[in-house]
Amino acid sequence: MEIRYLGHSCFTLKTQGKTLLFDPFISGNELAKGIDIGSIEADYILVSHAHEDHTADLVALAKSTGATVIAIWEIHAWLNKQGVTNTHPMNIGGKKVFEFGTVYMTYAMHSSSFADGTYGGQAAGFLLEVKGKTIYYSGDTGLTHEMKLLGERFTIDLAILPIGDNFTMDAKDAALAATYLNTKKVIGMHYDTFGFIKIEHQAALAAFEKLGTNLTLMKIGEQLAV
Repeated sequence: MEIRYLGHSCFTLKTQGKTLLFDPFISGNELAKGIDIGSIEADYILVSHAHEDHTADLVALAKSTGATVIAIWEIHAWLNKQGVTNTHPMNIGGKKVFEFGTVYMTYAMHSSSFADGTYGGQAAGFLLEVKGKTIYYSGDTGLTHEMKLLGERFTIDLAILPIGDNFTMDAKDAALAATYLNTKKVIGMHYDTFGFIKIEHQAALAAFEKLGTNLTLMKIGEQLAV
């Protein structure tokens, strides 16, 4: 498997011959200006919530790629009204087996609405069981006790967690979340894109090291083997 960082909270994960795209926000991100949005391919698009910094390129990419969009019911319904009908609705606590693996929709503590004011349903995260590994993409969230349940139930090989503070967890809370999740490998997201979420990288790395967890801060466009 291979993961690529496209900035903010946007990643692709290539596995089982399929490409999964998470929370597409590229064209509006000045830091991701080096990413050619026209070259992005996806078989599935996973959407954690409706905020513009996670969905700005959703409709365009869903139409250009023909990808199946996996999202909570309200986002599915909104997309259908935008002419995107290749969608699979889910809700918190549910799971679905897809051709690339199993997706669980998990709780996230955050708000959710589209730029046009439409309610986007409950914010969510995703836990994926793919190719013998378990990957947790939390979406935008604060620290919650529900993470302990995930750590007890699953053996999580990698967690992708927000660390930017102000709108989500900061690095210290995310490091504690990693202990709840019982995982030693974390990729940071949702930081540096805007002034509200600028972080000190060394301080963030130190917060994770203090609790015995490895934090990776990927460069935009960087790819890593999972």
